[in-house]
Amino acid sequence: MLNRGLQIALDIAVLSVAYWLAFLFRLEFTLPAAWLTVLLVTWPYVVVLQYAGMTLFGVPRMSWRYVNMSDGARILVAIGASSALLITVRLVGPMLNESVSIVVIPLGVLAMNFALAFLGLVGVRALRRLHGEATDRRRQDVGEELTRVLLIGAGQAGVMVARELANRPDLGLHAVGFLDDDPHKLGVSIGGLTVLGRTSDVGAISESKHVQRALITIANAHGQEIRRITELCRDARIETKIIPGIYEIVGDRVNLSRIREVAIEDLLGREPVQLDEEIVGAAIQSRVVMITGAGGSIGSELCRQVVRFGPARLVLVERFENALFEIHRELTAAFPHVQIEPCIADVCDRIRMEQLFTLASPELVFHAAAHKHVPMMEWNPGEAVKNNVGGTRIVADLSDRFRVQRFVLVSTDKAVNPTSVMGATKRVAELYLQTLSRGSLTRFVTVRFGNVLGSAGSVIPIFREQIAAGGPITVTHPEMRRYFMTIPEASQLVLQAGAMGDGGEVFILDMGEPVRIVDLARDLITLSGLRPDEDIEIRFSGVRPGEKLFEELSTDSEHADKTKHPKVFIGRMTTYSTDAVMVGVDTLLEVAAGTTTDPIRAALGELVPEYKIARPTVGKAVPTVVSVPAEPVEDPDPPGRKSGSTPAVPN
Repeated sequence: MLNRGLQIALDIAVLSVAYWLAFLFRLEFTLPAAWLTVLLVTWPYVVVLQYAGMTLFGVPRMSWRYVNMSDGARILVAIGASSALLITVRLVGPMLNESVSIVVIPLGVLAMNFALAFLGLVGVRALRRLHGEATDRRRQDVGEELTRVLLIGAGQAGVMVARELANRPDLGLHAVGFLDDDPHKLGVSIGGLTVLGRTSDVGAISESKHVQRALITIANAHGQEIRRITELCRDARIETKIIPGIYEIVGDRVNLSRIREVAIEDLLGREPVQLDEEIVGAAIQSRVVMITGAGGSIGSELCRQVVRFGPARLVLVERFENALFEIHRELTAAFPHVQIEPCIADVCDRIRMEQLFTLASPELVFHAAAHKHVPMMEWNPGEAVKNNVGGTRIVADLSDRFRVQRFVLVSTDKAVNPTSVMGATKRVAELYLQTLSRGSLTRFVTVRFGNVLGSAGSVIPIFREQIAAGGPITVTHPEMRRYFMTIPEASQLVLQAGAMGDGGEVFILDMGEPVRIVDLARDLITLSGLRPDEDIEIRFSGVRPGEKLFEELSTDSEHADKTKHPKVFIGRMTTYSTDAVMVGVDTLLEVAAGTTTDPIRAALGELVPEYKIARPTVGKAVPTVVSVPAEPVEDPDPPGRKSGSTPAVPN
């Protein structure tokens, strides 16, 4: 690498040679004594002025080894600015003082000097880059063999990847060309690589070019497209990796360390969620934010999203020490300027939570702490009630008492026509917030969504463990379907909905189309390089207690209200009397303190008329479903609308 002193010397030499050549070209290589005097007198101050202009525009700080088009543009601006100043002196100087005529530089010389200086400065840097790349190639030739890579997608992201691969020989990857389905690109050279064919030709081209790996470089490709390409590469027996979406590419550079295996999230990919940064930022910036369940899958991602908007203070509430330690360490390392307070606490501990509210005085609360596993809560209904209902009541009451501006409850699609204890308890929590919001200055908002890909204890990690063990993968039913979101998607929309709420709403997130669980299993097996039903068996085990074949985000598609955000809708919940809800919650929590489970389910049924009890069975996976006949306390719905229902997200 050239040291800084040598670089300065070369730049000054280039500027000097350019100036001398400009005079020689202008005077056709004859220098009369008068013009030689002008040249010698003006040479120092012209070179100093040009180098000062380069310094002003940061040219000396640029790396010669990785010079690019933007660097060339900056050099052009720097030399152009200094040349403009020289032309101004040339035109104005003689008019101000006749003695200046001895240092008058011909305009033709200035024009040629501008062109020669620019070409010379860019040229020496280009030579340095070419020399470095040639040296790297020689090292590779005598070193270990390179992995030959096909780039699938010859768009913006593909060109960036090709350029970075050329600049990063340490990765041991050699791009042999592009594949792209755009017929206008076939056979064209893009970024120094040829578009060799369509994606359907991957098998033949990988064999003829001895390709070992395919790299998907299509920015924000749809899940179906990634699935098709992945299957084609699997059939061609080459490994497949992917470049993250274009939103992760910064400053015309792609971080090659982000290249990764194709994940299940890619196969289910939708258009990336776009936050209304202005609304969300206004709700969070310079405010004290408290997040309960901060160490969980959703809670920790909420922390990552919230801290980006510059809260005055972020209070992390989590009862598991290790989870709190990890998220606190991550956030303080990434955002050292934000005050982040880790607090070990259980939301069911009223005294401890009151201490935290007194000390922190939060202005915005995200309540993500909850028991969420459906079968486990069927066996432990009392604990589900204590945490999901009792914990929510404690945090919500304190938010009302301490005049928190906004309270956002993270809820679930399992609260709609619940067949599980978990779903019923979350529905009760929703009802309690709606009731509390009527007489409170705090804006209580509920956000409801479905399953989250990759969250702790979710289906994806379980399937991966089963594949690693050689199978079988256990799926409860061939037609079991669920709505899915990625953790960042869900967290971002929670922030969006929370920022828009006026109080009392249930926001429903548009989760796209439901996905069959068995299809997820087959995709994961394929991504592992194996074949479903051949290498890994898929075994159906039967529906577990509390589970439904189809989850609902709501129950009445005719009454969904649109919001400003295309992925967020407002549900209209049935209104219940305040006294009935408050008394019912008190009764439910009293019953939950006991040891028997049937009274707990009955009390849940009193509060949630649509709840269907699913009792855990011994020796059988399919539960007995018992409907609890109960009437709502009051029925303000118009004729024809079902009580207790909430609207579905419209297609």
